[in-house]
Amino acid sequence: AAIHVVAHSINIERYHSSQSKEAGELRNKLSGLGKSPNESYLNPIRTYDTNTTGEVLTTIAGITGVVITVALILIMTSSTELIRRSCYEVFWYTHHLFVVFFTGLIIHGMGQLVRGQTPQSLLLHNVTYCKDHYWEWENATQCPLPQFSGNKPVAWKWVLSPMVLYTCERIVRFWRFRQEVVITKVVTHSSGVLELHMKKNGFKMGAGQYIFLQCPSVSQLEWHPFTLTSAPEEDYFSVHIRVVGDWTAALFKAFGAEEKAFKELWMLPRLAVDGPYGSATTDIFHYRVSVCIAAGIGVTPFASILKSIWYKCCNPNTVLALQKVYFYWICRDPSAFEWFADLLFHLETKMAEKWKTDFLSYHIFLTGWDESQATHIALHCDDKMDVITGLRQKTCYGRPNWDNEFKQLAENHPSSSIGVFFCGPKALSKILQKTCNSYSSVDPRGVQFHYNKESF
Repeated sequence: AAIHVVAHSINIERYHSSQSKEAGELRNKLSGLGKSPNESYLNPIRTYDTNTTGEVLTTIAGITGVVITVALILIMTSSTELIRRSCYEVFWYTHHLFVVFFTGLIIHGMGQLVRGQTPQSLLLHNVTYCKDHYWEWENATQCPLPQFSGNKPVAWKWVLSPMVLYTCERIVRFWRFRQEVVITKVVTHSSGVLELHMKKNGFKMGAGQYIFLQCPSVSQLEWHPFTLTSAPEEDYFSVHIRVVGDWTAALFKAFGAEEKAFKELWMLPRLAVDGPYGSATTDIFHYRVSVCIAAGIGVTPFASILKSIWYKCCNPNTVLALQKVYFYWICRDPSAFEWFADLLFHLETKMAEKWKTDFLSYHIFLTGWDESQATHIALHCDDKMDVITGLRQKTCYGRPNWDNEFKQLAENHPSSSIGVFFCGPKALSKILQKTCNSYSSVDPRGVQFHYNKESF
């Protein structure tokens, strides 16, 4: 797009300079064509005594060019990760400028600003002779007056297919919007997280997928993505929503979570669900040993994954290749994910009941704490249960030493293919990928780490 704009800007200046006396007689002759009724113009700038910016803004190509460039800049800048995370509403509404962009793109070529000699004129014109005898144009038989025209617009051919697909997608979304969603359970966690359990006819999900959620009483237009935290084996689907913006704050208020007021299910606001989307995380089950690593909010999809692993493990009719799961969770403030600690506690209890305590090994790393927390931790370091999470597995403080962790994994499973699944920041992803490559054995019979980056 930038090259296109710069090229047109240079071209307009060349058109303008062609109207000056210094441009030469041939360029002056070509630029002067189009003044008589039987002539067609080549140069869209009709006089030297004009402002090129003003000339551009009076053309179809100029006006639509400015519109689609501004629309594209707004779409690109609002699509950055910072905007998506902190101001999702800005991203959502600005992204719909694509309608303006595509409409402008279709119209853009209709002005036929870039012109050339017509094929019929070229057949009648001896180009080699006439370019040096331009004073004979229209008088000499072999040099009739050249005729020019612009190319017919073809952008619509490229826009039509994606617009048809988008229209189909909007029809499907509207159909899903009309489908009834039954809210079966609402839980307000003390950490400021709203847990919603829902049911919907025909809804089928996979572990690690996400949905788009709309609450018409909050906004008629906004759809927000949320990772599913339930397992495919459960008879409902759930999401955990934390207040991170205006929309989620309004949703909290609509469900009475702000005042922690009880509401009958029939009094709750209506929800619409579109999805699920995203590829289901099935590769975890293909390895005998899988390592799941979550950082910050990246822990969310692993709720569904760990639940699904447990259901498959406990189902005697399921042939499960997976024998061991290692789970690493790195977070600054575990209270923000209190609900996930509750999930781990539930899994921990169930595994103890089934005598499968060796199936899942989990390690929680806390990277942020204050002085009062440090004192409290020190006073309770000998307790059986972890003072931070309430789990049997004690929390580690600081960041994990990945070299030590992967070295230990390689020693524990010397001849295994180990799947490593990560969800979190890109910087840590690069470190983990490099570490996987470093500790994979050159010998194909040795330990092999297969890295997978999950999206959320």
